[in-house]
Amino acid sequence: MRTLSIGLRLSLALFSMAWFDLDVSGGPWPRFRGPNGTGISSEKDIPVRWGEKDGVVWKTKIPGVGNSSPVTWETFVFLQSSSADGNERRLMCLDAGTGKVLWSRSVTGAKAAMHPKNSMASSTPATDGVRVYALFWAGQELTLNAYDLQGNPVWNHKLGTFTGQHGAGASPVVYGDKVFLANDQDGSAALVALDAKTGQEAWQAPRRPFRACYSTPFLLEEPGRAPELIVSSTAGITSYNPQSGAQNWDYVWKFTGMALRTIGSPLYHDGLIIANSGDGSGARDTIAIKIPTAGNPAPPSLVWQKQTRSFPYVPTMLVYGDYLFFVNDVGVASCCDAKTGKEVWTQRLGSPVSASPILIDGKIYSVNEDGTVHVFEAGSTFKLLAKNSVGESVLATPAAADNRLFIRGKTHLFCISKTPDKESAQR
Repeated sequence: MRTLSIGLRLSLALFSMAWFDLDVSGGPWPRFRGPNGTGISSEKDIPVRWGEKDGVVWKTKIPGVGNSSPVTWETFVFLQSSSADGNERRLMCLDAGTGKVLWSRSVTGAKAAMHPKNSMASSTPATDGVRVYALFWAGQELTLNAYDLQGNPVWNHKLGTFTGQHGAGASPVVYGDKVFLANDQDGSAALVALDAKTGQEAWQAPRRPFRACYSTPFLLEEPGRAPELIVSSTAGITSYNPQSGAQNWDYVWKFTGMALRTIGSPLYHDGLIIANSGDGSGARDTIAIKIPTAGNPAPPSLVWQKQTRSFPYVPTMLVYGDYLFFVNDVGVASCCDAKTGKEVWTQRLGSPVSASPILIDGKIYSVNEDGTVHVFEAGSTFKLLAKNSVGESVLATPAAADNRLFIRGKTHLFCISKTPDKESAQR
């Protein structure tokens, strides 16, 4: 697969990026929370319970610190890190089969103030199978850098300084021939689109600034309507034309108290967009809005709103079937009716959670900050299938690709997979 031509890689990249809600393929995990940010994979052979036969097939020590989630393409795994002294930022590439570090590229940096759970390398890279796009926060300056899959620098684009109470941590996404970044800061906000090949700015759309937000956009594609880039922040939920940056529609988030921050990313389900926000005080606000249908100019409207602590602040939620699943920041898992927000069940899992849960073959994998991995059914009743551990703290969201589960811990990247039997290995 590594010998694929650039043209074929680009064709595969455009194909994979074109799918939306139904894309739960067993292909690459090319951005934060996988295909189009759904957090869903249809991989069939990833272990549920780890034991002597199936489990951690390799673990690789990742130098420095960082909360960047892993992403994959073919046999490559990419993630970001920062040196412990803050003087260096890195993009690393590992072999998915062995865990061997294939290459590492670095830029200079400096220490900066941030939230205790943030890091100087919290941004998750994105890839289209031709290039890898990494946002580096140097302590003050933000740059978006592109490398080819062999680690050769292609371009870098300076985005200016970052201002935010908790530090930087937004993640880019790539669609077609453009890379997008929701560059949301304290006092300034803009959606930026760059040419994926050259790094030149294609367009920039200003947004209403409030507090720095970290949610990652997704592409909404449905029959009968042009593709839409969906962005969520304190300002609200907005749809943009990904080619021109023109605004299609906008929903202003109406808070009953202080304006809250979005960290979790928005989701789509059957004509609804669901988004969550919160604050360190414990305030929460989760909304579902009905979006305009194709050919209907009616503005988006609120369908339901929940302002209870049962909903998450940092972790992104999941939509599967008729249900909305999530694990909140204190480690309580819940299932709600996606169309109404009504609770179906709730279950405490344990210690706090920062990583977003992902769904693999109808099963939810949720990692607590202490490294405990709960696996439970994505159904109308709670059924715990397994409880595992990687043995170190975890704040990054896992990735799933090619029958492997990748979990980035405090000091290691873990690969969890079924161990092939001797006969299969010989074949």
